[in-house]
Amino acid sequence: MQFMENLREQFSFIKGNYLVLIISWILMDFAGELPGTYYADYVIQLGGSATVLGVISLVSMLCLASVQFPGGYLADKYGRRWLVSTLTFGVALSYVFYAFAPSWHLIMIGAAIQNLCLLYQPALMSMMADSLPPEKRGMGFSILNLIMSVSTTPAPIAALFLVSTFGSETGMRIAYIIVTIFFIAAATVRLKLTESMKETSKVSLLDIVHSYPESLKQGIRVWTTVPKSTLFLFFSTVIMRISFAMIGGLFLIYAFYVLQIGGTPQPLLYSSELDPALQHARTLWGLVMVALFLTMIIMSFPIGKMLDKVGRKIPLLISGLLVVPSVLLFIYGNYSTLFIAMPLLGLSQLLGFSAYQSLFADLVPQAQRGKVTGSMHFFTYIFMALGGLLGGLLYDNISPQVPFLIMLILIIPSVLITAYGIKEPKPEDRET
Repeated sequence: MQFMENLREQFSFIKGNYLVLIISWILMDFAGELPGTYYADYVIQLGGSATVLGVISLVSMLCLASVQFPGGYLADKYGRRWLVSTLTFGVALSYVFYAFAPSWHLIMIGAAIQNLCLLYQPALMSMMADSLPPEKRGMGFSILNLIMSVSTTPAPIAALFLVSTFGSETGMRIAYIIVTIFFIAAATVRLKLTESMKETSKVSLLDIVHSYPESLKQGIRVWTTVPKSTLFLFFSTVIMRISFAMIGGLFLIYAFYVLQIGGTPQPLLYSSELDPALQHARTLWGLVMVALFLTMIIMSFPIGKMLDKVGRKIPLLISGLLVVPSVLLFIYGNYSTLFIAMPLLGLSQLLGFSAYQSLFADLVPQAQRGKVTGSMHFFTYIFMALGGLLGGLLYDNISPQVPFLIMLILIIPSVLITAYGIKEPKPEDRET
């Protein structure tokens, strides 16, 4: 009985908006990772390349950056719920472009629409922070990662089945149709969210249209009102995200054509869909992705406990340091070392995400979270856009290893800024 009481107390915060968001993320994360396993391969089969992946990333990130200031401003003025619950439907419908794209160009259009609809992103992250008590934030964000990892784990297996059964292109089209259906279901669930802001203004469409200049001013001005550590957290995070943007779309291509995990020779032009070696590589890559997500499931709960016991800063530092051995193992390894490199990289991202979100919520007051989130995301996505394009260009025109090595160099200032610039607030000083 005592055990059950302790268990109930530990997880008593899983209710209300937090529970609704968790349910919607289960639907979205499984579906989103279904085509994500072979996304780069799909773009290549539709006439793309590493550079094209960089161009799509550039367009996506610029669109996402463009809506961050108004997203944060609107979230703090008019509330979180209406933005999140309505625009999730827009994200869902953007995947139709992916499903029926005759070439990579339509994928780029779909990506642009999708990221414009993510105007709700500052509202979403602010609502998440609003819904968790300060002493449970580490656990709350880690449970989110755990559930997202659990829902994601079957995705590579399902993706492998679709690609093996229907072929690379048709299998991916089916996957994106499934994504559309699941995202519509998640958007419907989010209609049950309740407003987390105590005071909001009545929504005015005219004011929304004219809000951009004001949101820009407030998004810049807000940095004068938050703790200095928030600015250092931003600098550290933006460097880390630039580095990941450079290589995010290149892992599969590198594994297929440089490590040659399926025996695929490095081609002048990328191999055709029916290349037997390429088909074998897809199977092997799917198994690596399963190992990655299983690791994240196993580690989510202990990481959450660690964040709430030892604080956020140390895990944030560890997450940066773990990137170095994982990337080196990846670029200079073989198929066997992928089962160490990719889970290690996933662990780094799990630590970093949970620690960052918890520390952000500790530092920034509720009334300013939307504006600060929007401002941080605006500048972050601008640099990520450039990083994604640069990574593709370096891969195709200089050397496949260069983007990965530059990433490792960028990790150094990120870790140093975290170590010497961020002052973690004591538990009693955390913002609510």
